[in-house]
Amino acid sequence: MGFFIAMFLCNLLIPLIMLIGGLVMKCRPPENINHLMGYRTARSMKNAETWAFAHHLCGKIWTLCGAPLTALSALVQIPFAHAGEDAVSTMTLLLEGVQLVILIGTIPFVEHGLKRNFDDAGNRRS
Repeated sequence: MGFFIAMFLCNLLIPLIMLIGGLVMKCRPPENINHLMGYRTARSMKNAETWAFAHHLCGKIWTLCGAPLTALSALVQIPFAHAGEDAVSTMTLLLEGVQLVILIGTIPFVEHGLKRNFDDAGNRRS
């Protein structure tokens, strides 16, 4: 049962990071463009306006994905509470793989939003 509890908590890390990180990015994004933290892509780092836009949009998407993903991840694990370590390990691997695909899958949406609202130089489109 200890292994299941450890895996249960590990499986909630990615969705909780998305949820909490999304709220932070949306409400209190990094003030200055930097190479250490925040949503860092070439397009988002063009200027302060693209930086703020990218953080707001990414925060919104992560919050919208993180909340249901947290609940869904917890629900998916319940049937495995009394399963063997092999079954729990396999479920953990699959679940975290899906979570990572969703996490990384948010990048194209933010980049599309940036491209739709800003030109290649970082100027807002009319």
